[in-house]
Amino acid sequence: MFKLIRYLRLQEWLMLILSLVLMVCQVWLDLKIPDYMSEITMYVQTETGAVNDILRSGGMMLLCAFGSLLFAFVSAFITARIASNFSAVVRKALFYKVQEFTLSEINSFSTASLITRSTNDITHVQMLLAMGIQVIFKTPIMAGIALSKISGKCSEWSFTTASAVIILLILVITTVALTLKKFKKLQYLTDRMNLITRENLNGIQVLRAYNAEKYRSNVFDGVNSELTETNMYTNIVMSFLNPGINLIMSGLTLAIYWVGAGLIDRAEDMERMTIFSDMIVYSSYAMQIVSAFMMLVMVFIILPRALVSAKRVSEVLNQRVSLKEGNVTDGEKTASVEFRNVSFRYPESENDVLTDISFTAEKGETIAIIGSTGCGKTTLVNLIMRFYDATEGEVFVNGVNVKDYKKESLCSKIGYVPQKAFLFSGTVASNIVYGSDKEVDKEWLEQSAKISYVSEFTDKMRDGIESVIARKGANISGGQKQRVSIARAVYKKPEILIFDDSFSALDYKTDKLVRSALKEKYCDSIKLIVAQRIGTICEADKIIVLDDGKIAGIGTHETLMTSCKVYQQIASTQLSGGAVENEKK
Repeated sequence: MFKLIRYLRLQEWLMLILSLVLMVCQVWLDLKIPDYMSEITMYVQTETGAVNDILRSGGMMLLCAFGSLLFAFVSAFITARIASNFSAVVRKALFYKVQEFTLSEINSFSTASLITRSTNDITHVQMLLAMGIQVIFKTPIMAGIALSKISGKCSEWSFTTASAVIILLILVITTVALTLKKFKKLQYLTDRMNLITRENLNGIQVLRAYNAEKYRSNVFDGVNSELTETNMYTNIVMSFLNPGINLIMSGLTLAIYWVGAGLIDRAEDMERMTIFSDMIVYSSYAMQIVSAFMMLVMVFIILPRALVSAKRVSEVLNQRVSLKEGNVTDGEKTASVEFRNVSFRYPESENDVLTDISFTAEKGETIAIIGSTGCGKTTLVNLIMRFYDATEGEVFVNGVNVKDYKKESLCSKIGYVPQKAFLFSGTVASNIVYGSDKEVDKEWLEQSAKISYVSEFTDKMRDGIESVIARKGANISGGQKQRVSIARAVYKKPEILIFDDSFSALDYKTDKLVRSALKEKYCDSIKLIVAQRIGTICEADKIIVLDDGKIAGIGTHETLMTSCKVYQQIASTQLSGGAVENEKK
């Protein structure tokens, strides 16, 4: 929790000081009320007491109560603003921190957990801060002033009050000890619940197609039951606090009056009035002390879960980012990509995914990468964009090691089309120009749509290229989403185009038309194409054949058909007779 305090800005610290001053004023007014009660008690019991004196003291009590209310309201407003600003700053820091993560770091937390930490956990910390600021400062001030007021009045009353406070602290500490581990489990189970819910919603089509509703319901019920039982346990334990506190407060009042009754009974006639007045005042101050600790208890009720949440948020914020950004903004003028003895192994994996990969792609070349599923094709292109860093060897873009580039500069040179097309809610146009911070070039936008054959289906839509796209592109087909993703990369005018199996959802005709348009319009750019279909890559300048993470062959289609057995095996499963020649035509 204390690690997160550093996110309080100067303006929050100034507001905190102001809130503290207001709390002191509020407490002083609260503790003046018993003094006026003592005066009224004395006036009522003496023959010389005048009605005007009683009314004056009563009026002062009302003024103190109103002033206390005003200071409490302003102080609560300021602390609420501090807590809200704090949570906004932490949430922003968490968001930007996650954006710096590599894929391996995101996977180590899981998407569901990161969502929970960014929302649910920060809310718990905010609640603790909103209540804690007032209680942490107000409790010692109130208890200290109240104790100074009653010190030396009566040792029996002091002992009674101290005993009540000790019992109260024992109750709170026991409750926290019993629930702290359970609150940790609650947050873990919340992560699991989010994960299962997201999987059910994202995979609803598969779930229904395989009649797996009952199976998934059982999985959900298992986690839901465990979450419910854990919540029940913590709520039952916490439910003892309020009645326990009320019992202690009522018992303290009873004990003070019981002790006072004994003192009055043993006192002389002249002393009884003074003891009675002191008892009324002492009882009020004792309630103030217990109330101060009761407010502390209210914080302890939310403290265990908030501490767990703060730790989970800190874990993300303190996570070391494995990729260190360089400071190079540009390389050689000529576009090039080079792999130099590159090997890669995923974290916590025993075996290399890629082993001793070396090749060069020059300006204007089309480089194709093919191989069986799981041979490392996607991993290879991911190293160019620094989604991961090579375990061994070096990757160069325009003659500069990718580790030396500024992240923004490296990404500006690359147009990337992922294996699984992802579209954002908005319009077709907004998805194509996504990530561009420049003014939209409408002419090039339309040209990009034509090159990727997006215009083929947008021309049939009511609003054309400004037609609405649902979240994840749910209202268009897989092939159409692929074409929009290709248009997004084309609009960027990059030096290097990376297509990670991006033509798989296209029919053969559209596949060929898009590739022809790219070859014509981007004759100077490097085009790296990861593909499963030989028909997509047979015209490439260079084909890299991967087998179990190693290069099994490099060359043109014709060369590999005579020299590479792995490529021949792939070709034999896809093409027969003159199929290759037909693909080229």
